[in-house]
Amino acid sequence: MQDAALGLQPGLEAIRSGSADIDLSRLERFDSAAVAALLVWRRAAQSAGFSLRIGGVPSGLRSLADVYGVSELLRG
Repeated sequence: MQDAALGLQPGLEAIRSGSADIDLSRLERFDSAAVAALLVWRRAAQSAGFSLRIGGVPSGLRSLADVYGVSELLRG
């Protein structure tokens, strides 16, 4: 959870700067907090008027998003 909190702000700053692309290929550990961060980022991008594109998604995070019913976050 602490790792997700640390990553949340840089992602939000990137979105505020106009970046629609998030690369998760360096993500090694994740849990439900990572899924929550994805939801926050998506809302921030929508508020800024664009769609978030997420790449480099580890298979484990993809599976976790499936369990939570938010796998559409990872499409795009």
